[in-house]
Amino acid sequence: MSGVTRRAYRVSLVTALALVLGYSLNIDLPYIAPLFAFILALGSEQPISAKGMVGLLIVISITLGTGLLLIPVLQHYPITGMLMVLIGMFVSTHLTVNMGQALVGTFFMMGMTLITVAGTMGFELALVMLDSILVSVICAVVCQWLVFPFFAVEAMQKEAPRDTGANLGDAGYWVALRTTAIVFPVYFLALTNPSLYIPIIMKAVSLGQQSTEMDLQKAGDELLLSTLAGGVFAILFWALLKIQPNLWVFFLLTLLFTLVITRRLFGLVKSKFKPSFWQNSLITLLILIGPAVQDTANGKDVYKAFTVRVSLFVAVSLYAWFAARIFERWRSRRIQRKVSIPL
Repeated sequence: MSGVTRRAYRVSLVTALALVLGYSLNIDLPYIAPLFAFILALGSEQPISAKGMVGLLIVISITLGTGLLLIPVLQHYPITGMLMVLIGMFVSTHLTVNMGQALVGTFFMMGMTLITVAGTMGFELALVMLDSILVSVICAVVCQWLVFPFFAVEAMQKEAPRDTGANLGDAGYWVALRTTAIVFPVYFLALTNPSLYIPIIMKAVSLGQQSTEMDLQKAGDELLLSTLAGGVFAILFWALLKIQPNLWVFFLLTLLFTLVITRRLFGLVKSKFKPSFWQNSLITLLILIGPAVQDTANGKDVYKAFTVRVSLFVAVSLYAWFAARIFERWRSRRIQRKVSIPL
């Protein structure tokens, strides 16, 4: 088995096992566990150590805790609170783009969005979400400890440094503004109905937290198509799960679909789409299928809720593409004006 094949199998198995742990432990938002497991396993060559897990949990607690501090401000001084959230979104993207702190920036963005939105329904719900995220990360790391030894991969040779978006200078601030413009309207909409729009916030954060200046502008079609692909995968997944709805079938289907997608993500199966396309498709699948299972447990109309979520996901993707184009044109015009000014 080649090293790339081992990576595909271990990412898939870690994601599926995290799902089993999340539902077996009966955490309040169990579908978050496989999402974090996939994200952490995808970027790891070695399992996170116990010391590293403690450090990661401390970072998550601090960054998400900022959202808890903003909840009383939003409740009693809504305008001030919204402005602070707006500034927090910009700072989180600045950490990701200009300072290369992607993990800190992403969780800080989640604190500004997911935690504060949940807090508008009650401070206890925000604490529940924070606890769910912490437990989900623990599940993801434990699954790494269980799986990685069986699919050990030699350290990859150091490649030429990729453009991570750090040190972009003036362009980096435009990326931060663009991300804020993408996420904030969705956040504002989520405040009207947090229970419906929390998955949409997760989707908006995944679209907005891009690493390079041109990701969103060049990948307009990719954003929309990957969202639609994730929706199609979710429909097929749900149709198969209905045949025998139990946890072990859920586990096997998650393993199967994740493996199908990761094989394309790692290039084991030739595809005309980039790895980012398949990564976004799988994230969309996980965000869609988890709440659908929760809707069944809560007695809600699954198909109606699923249709609404897919429609909103497509709308958010279209808006992200549109906002990226507008900001790029605005920035190009400002650059042209500066160049045209006589010395």
